[in-house]
Amino acid sequence: MRRLRTILVAVTLLSCSRIAASADLSAVRAESNLQKRSDKALDYAADVVKTLDKAYHTGGLARTQELLAEIRESVELAYTALKESGRNPRRHPKYFKRAELKTRDLLKRLGDFEDRMAFDDREKLAPLRAYVQKVHDEILKGVLGAGEWQAKQ
Repeated sequence: MRRLRTILVAVTLLSCSRIAASADLSAVRAESNLQKRSDKALDYAADVVKTLDKAYHTGGLARTQELLAEIRESVELAYTALKESGRNPRRHPKYFKRAELKTRDLLKRLGDFEDRMAFDDREKLAPLRAYVQKVHDEILKGVLGAGEWQAKQ
């Protein structure tokens, strides 16, 4: 029984340290590799989405809007980092494809969260979903060779 308790404490501490490590967007901005910065920014956005439901039901709409702004800022940071990397997504698709998959997952999670929101509050989420969809589409076009990145290269 004591061993099980020790294991549970260790798992809890590891999960808390993971959240604390990714809890600061300025640490993501400090990443010098632009492609890795994009990856970390989208991971940060995914972590914030995980806390949305609890914040909405306990902290109210004001805290939820703060978190939505953080998610948008993270997605903007990721998109900007990919653009500034100067890489062609057709020739170097690794981080672009990761970003496409992560934004698609982010859209799914935001849709699920929207389903759990009160009907009157759902309009607060619409601009963020539209922005993430736009970023997702741009990245996908780049990977497929039909996007803005292809014209620059």
